[in-house]
Amino acid sequence: MFVNRQITHIIKKQQSKFPILSLTGPRQSGKTTLLKELFKDYRYISLENPDIRAFATDDPNGFLNEYSVNVILDEVQRMPSLFSYIQTKVDESKKMGQYILSGSQNFHLLNSITQTLAGRVALFKLFPLDFEELKAVELLENDFRKHCIKALTLLYLIGI
Repeated sequence: MFVNRQITHIIKKQQSKFPILSLTGPRQSGKTTLLKELFKDYRYISLENPDIRAFATDDPNGFLNEYSVNVILDEVQRMPSLFSYIQTKVDESKKMGQYILSGSQNFHLLNSITQTLAGRVALFKLFPLDFEELKAVELLENDFRKHCIKALTLLYLIGI
């Protein structure tokens, strides 16, 4: 089940204003699900995959030529060395919304993004579902005890 997130319209609005969008947040907060739903016409590439990561490491220019337009690069905290190459690509193309970067909340990742991609990236942080989002899909109970049981069951089902 997809839960519409409050941050959705803000992310989409910035797609036409920045060549790169970056979405970070804690593990299992829904980053990948949200991006795949919002950007269905983008290619999804996970840098968690060792073969893809090896390609990006061994030939970063070839990798970015292969995945140059409308691409979601997930788990980018695994490859901060790509940021300088991405900077060059977006400076050459000047295309807005060209890359979407996603990764776990990580100080070093944010530091690398802000230093290398300054002025080229819109930064967003996704938190776990809030009460308004839960209420919108009727996952909130009026009785606090019932809500706690339902929330724990949901967390168990999604593997958190």
